[in-house]
Amino acid sequence: MALTHRVERIQAQVREEVSQMLATEVRDPGVGLVTVTRTKVTGDLSLARIYWTTIGDAAERKKTVKALERATGFVRHLLAERLALRRVPEVKFIFDESVTAQARIEELIQEIHAEDAARTVDSPIEADHTPKPAEARDQSSERRPGDDESK
Repeated sequence: MALTHRVERIQAQVREEVSQMLATEVRDPGVGLVTVTRTKVTGDLSLARIYWTTIGDAAERKKTVKALERATGFVRHLLAERLALRRVPEVKFIFDESVTAQARIEELIQEIHAEDAARTVDSPIEADHTPKPAEARDQSSERRPGDDESK
């Protein structure tokens, strides 16, 4: 289902506001450096899914998940103050797996390029890769437009 322009605008506004809140106003040390990658708001504006990522390992991510769960009510309260909506959507923080998948794909591509480069260095260079010229045709047997066979 296509989103209306209003819902798209609210999604962008929620993403910007929550990014700002997490960077400056949420004082929980467990939040750390969180990047809001995207938001999805339902068509009826009842739920805002906020996708995020952070730098660090799995233990750091678990710590951040718990901190974001603690901050959910505070973030929703601040959204209520800043958004001109009759009813503020419920806030749900979701770790964005797509960023991790993208990083893994990049890593695999770099490995493939490194293997190709190593293979090129190790392989012997052939003497001549240039194509051989085509055999010259016998021009006497070649027909040209306008030539008459009856001569």
